[in-house]
Order: sequence, then C-alpha cells, then structure tokens
Amino acid sequence: MTLLWLALAVLLLPALWLLALPLRRASALAKAQRSYEDADRSAEQNLAIYRRRRASLEAARERGEIDDARFDEDHLELERSLLEDTATRATRPLKPAGAGRLMVPITMVAVAVAAFVWYSQQGASGDLALYAVQQEVRQAHDGSPAMMINRLEEEATRQPDNPNVWASLFPLYRDNGQPTQAVAALERLIALEGRQPSLLAQLAQIQFFAANRTLTSDVKALVDETLDKDPREPTILGMLGIEAFDHGRYEEAIDYWRRAVAGFNNPAAAESLRQGIAVAQSRLGQAAPGQTERDQTASGQASASQNTATQNAASQAAANGPGISVRVRLDERLAERVGAGASVFVVARDVAGKRPPLAIVRARVGDLPLTVRLDDGDAMSPMAKLSQVAEARLVVRVSPSGQARPQPGDLVGEHAAVPVSAAGVEEAGDPVEVIIDRVVATSSSEADD
Repeated sequence: MTLLWLALAVLLLPALWLLALPLRRASALAKAQRSYEDADRSAEQNLAIYRRRRASLEAARERGEIDDARFDEDHLELERSLLEDTATRATRPLKPAGAGRLMVPITMVAVAVAAFVWYSQQGASGDLALYAVQQEVRQAHDGSPAMMINRLEEEATRQPDNPNVWASLFPLYRDNGQPTQAVAALERLIALEGRQPSLLAQLAQIQFFAANRTLTSDVKALVDETLDKDPREPTILGMLGIEAFDHGRYEEAIDYWRRAVAGFNNPAAAESLRQGIAVAQSRLGQAAPGQTERDQTASGQASASQNTATQNAASQAAANGPGISVRVRLDERLAERVGAGASVFVVARDVAGKRPPLAIVRARVGDLPLTVRLDDGDAMSPMAKLSQVAEARLVVRVSPSGQARPQPGDLVGEHAAVPVSAAGVEEAGDPVEVIIDRVVATSSSEADD
C-alpha cells in the first residue's frame, strides 16, 4: 500500500506544478501589462479628434453653412461619440503581482486531498491488498492452504464488503474439506454480487456433496432457481448427472452430462464428464465411441457387459497418477444375504471424515471378487479428489436397494489409513484387500459413507 500512495503522489506532482506555474509568471505579466497601459495613447488621440471636429463645426456655423440648431445637434453627437470611445477603453488599476497568491497552495492541497479521498472510496486499494496477501503466502516457504485461509480470513475481517475476498476464500474452504465455511463464504459473495446462476450453481454443488450427494430440499430449491435463470448451467447439469448415476438412472446421467459438456469451458472438466458418460453407457450395455461391432455384441449380454465394464474401469484406473489399488471380496457368511445384481460401492474418504467422498466406483455383487484402482478419474467433482490427501479410508458397501445413501441391511467392509500411491497398479505392489464382513444395523451408523 505504501508504494501505491507514493505512486499517486508522484502522479499528482505534474498537476500541482501546473497549478503553481502562474505564480512564477505573475510578476512578468504584471510588468508587461503596466508597460502596455503606460504606452497607450488612445485616449489622447480620441480627444484630439474630438477637438478638430468641434473646431470644424464652429467654423461652419460662422460661415453660415449650418444654423445654431444643427450645430447643437452635431455637437451633441460628437460628445456622445467621445464618451463612448473613452468609456470602453477605461481600464481598472492593476493589482499587485502577489495578490491571490494564497489561493494557489490552498487549491493544490484541495486537489491532493480530493484525489486521495476519491481513490480511497472508488479505487481498488482493497483488491491490491488482497493480491499482496496472496503473493506473500505463495512466496512463503510454508505457504500452505491453511496459511492462505488464515490470511484471507483476516482480510475478510478488514474488507467484509469486498466480493473478491470471498470469491478467493470459498474455493479454499471447499477444497480443504470445510463445506460449512464454504457455504457461508459463498452466501456472503452472493449477497454482495447478486443471485447469479454461476454462484447459485456453486452453492448447490457444495451443499449437494456436503449432504453425501443427496438432493436435499435446499439443494433442489437452488437447482430450480438456477435452471430458471440459465437452463444450460453446466455445473448444475453435471451435478444432476452425478445424482442420476448414483441411483442407477444412467440414461438421465448421460443426457445431463452431454448437455453439461456443451457448456463447460474447462477442457479437463469436460473430459471428466465424457469419461463418466462412457462408464454410464457401459452400465447400459451401450458401446462407447470408438468401440468395435464385436465389442457392442459382447456388451449386449448382461453378465458379459458388467465384466467388460469392470475390465474397462480397471484399465482406465491403471493410468498414471495418485490412486489406490483395492481388491474387494464378500465374506462367505454373507453371500446368501444379497443377490448377484446388488450394487457395490467402493468409496475412498479422507481419514478425518471431513470431506465429501474422494473417489467412488460402482460394481455388482456378481463381479466379486474384483480389483479396482481408485484415482482422480473417479472423483466426479473437482472439489474433492484422492490426490489431495496422503492417506484415505476405504469403505465398501453392498446396497441391495441400489441407493447411494446407506440403508439398514447394507453390507459393509472397511480399511483405515491406506497410503495414496502415485504409481500404477503394477508399481504399487499388492492391492489393499477389503472384506465385506458386516451388516449395517441402522442408517445412522454409516451415514457418513
């Protein structure tokens, strides 16, 4: 900020110099004006002309060329002309060269004060301070997200009405597993900027994932309001696609994601949705773009299509990047409790349990035992990814109802504190084994999954 005020002061110097310039020239101008007035002989010349013309009138009257009445008339006109000439050329006495000198410094001070006051009210000094804080944290050796959040919270206290502060703060809350704070920051931003569709979509998405990917009444209200203002809002369409996918409505998910891809300017986000479309198509037994006719025929068989989908998912999971290789099997004692078509959700969560699910893969009981690799391609949302944590807790749930939310009677298996590896399946050693070995008694006991 000090540099800003110094820069403003430097910019004011030329303006103040222009204001002070007349003082330097005042004495010379006054002397030149006085010399001009002293050398002016216009009044004497007008008086001489008046005298000659009067003498001419008197001579004409003596010669009898004009009578007394004509003489008086012409003489009056001559005096009137002399009066007009001398009145228009009358000059006021010159003031001293230093007269009014005090007004110049007063004007200079007034201009400087007005400039600083105007900038403090209408300028972007708050944004400059925000930028300085962000640069300071980024250049610090221990510039962690927590440090950035703390500094931005301090800035929000100093600038509660600056929307750029809240726009910088809410993504940090969201990406660091603080959905409550993210919602509060985003609501503050909406209060300042208005209920714009993009902001409402972000708010709906945060609340959706905070509610374990559930369309609560609050989320549904935000969805309706956003789509009423912008029916093609991609964030909302992508979120609705996730909700439809979680509940097995794959055709709906494909439709939502295709419409969302058309509206996304982020190539990475669009590619993630295309991968989701391919997975949904495999669930329906449809051929993804690029499949051969032989693949389409094979995917038409129910059991074969699920095995092919699992193999495709495994091959995609083998891509480079942070991830966890998981082998899932069902305890033999529980095998008779569920059918082969029951849904299996393989979920990776942060160890503290404060974030939304980091990665989710869905399969069938008929595919067990199976090996999958969870990575960022299974996140379905940029707000919570497996690459953002060093360790993750694995939860595998069998849902006879096919619902994404835990239900009484679901079967569950867990594995705590699994390191997230940056290598592929072949480089990461043996997969982490998770055995589905217990039954959920109440919905609240597994509500966080």
